This record gives sequence, structure tokens and C-alpha cells, in this order.
Amino acid sequence: MTREKRSLAENVADNILAMITIDKKYALGDKLPNENELSEELQVSRTTLREAIRILVAYNVLEIQRGKGTYIKNNRELNEVLGLKELSTFQLNMKDLYEMRLIFEPQSAYYAAKRATDKELERILYYGKLEEELILKKEDRTEVEQAFHKSIAKATHNEFMNRLMPILYQAIDKGVLLSDTNEEMVQNTLNDHRMIMEFLSKRDAEGAKTAMKLHIIHAMRGFGIIDE
Repeated sequence: MTREKRSLAENVADNILAMITIDKKYALGDKLPNENELSEELQVSRTTLREAIRILVAYNVLEIQRGKGTYIKNNRELNEVLGLKELSTFQLNMKDLYEMRLIFEPQSAYYAAKRATDKELERILYYGKLEEELILKKEDRTEVEQAFHKSIAKATHNEFMNRLMPILYQAIDKGVLLSDTNEEMVQNTLNDHRMIMEFLSKRDAEGAKTAMKLHIIHAMRGFGIIDE
């Protein structure tokens, strides 16, 4: 499911996967809604939905239990994607983590602008705006910030980026906790995310890449961990 030109069923399969790994709408072991409900929710035909489910069964994400329905498998790889299993036992420091973000995430935004489906773009903008609301209300935004960046990584259609994200979550989580005590950094996050969303919504790949780079550099400067 990494080709740029994909079938409708492949896009629907990706959307179902995102509902599990990003939206957390369904948990491991959950039963999916019946065919009529799910096809209506996803606004696709039942034929397309069946093909999407077959794809996810082949990828070991779903399993069909005869006479019972379709369930989300509790497999090791999906656990890792959901962040339920630590990928590393290392205590990585902030500088290393943010350098990793600086290496990967601007390019991730670039490919997301080029490759995101309309539904993936809708998900990115949804979490970006939701985070803005939480910041303004001074409420916890850790999970939503993760979902925003994970949605961008998912839209690259690059499997390595998706596998890398659980490590980068450590930087995102620490960054949220520390930056919330710094009003300038909070304001930078608001402005930077708005800029990232604006370029992504226009599918301006170079703009999205630059905006993401500036976002991470702003954070690194705020933490005093960037080499001038």
C-alpha cells in the first residue's frame, strides 16, 4: 500500500488503519461495525469495503471470524504502531530526539503534501485545529499533538516513516510537557502549526517542508539544544 497511484480499496484500507492507529476509534481485539454501518460511515460501496478488509486481513491487521464478524488482530507490529510496546529501551536525550525530528519530519511533510489522499489531509487538518483549541484552553494536548504528526507521517505512504514515529513520540511528549511552561514556545507552536496546515492544504510540498523545519528549529532553540 505504498504506491502513489492506489485503488479506492487501498485508500479505504488505509483509512480504516488510521481509524485504529491515529483516531484510536477501535482498539486491538475490537469488533468492527457491520458491513452496512461501516460502508455508510466510510461512504463507499460494500464491494469496495470487502476488498479493503481483504487487504487488511492480508496485512495481518484484521481477522474474519466466521459467524461472528471482523475483528482487529492483537499482533506485535500493530502493538508497536499503537505505541503500546516500547521500540527502544534507551533513555534518549532531547537533543538526539529533536535532531531525529529535524532529519525526518520536514521531508515527511514534503511527501505528505504530495501524496495525501483527501481523507488523510482532512485528518491532518482536524488534529491540527483540535490541538489549537486545546492550546488556547490550556488543556493537555499530548495525544492530539502525536496524532497530528502521526497523520502527516501516515500521509507520506512510506512504511519506514510510520515505524519510526513511536520513537519520535518521545520527543513530542517531552516537548509538550516542557514547552507548556514557556509562553513564547506555545505561541510558536500555534503559529508554526497554522503555517504547516496552510501549506499542506494547498499541497505546497516545499512550503510544508520549510514550515515543518522552522517548527522543529523553533522548539530546539526554545530548549537551548540547537547548534548555532
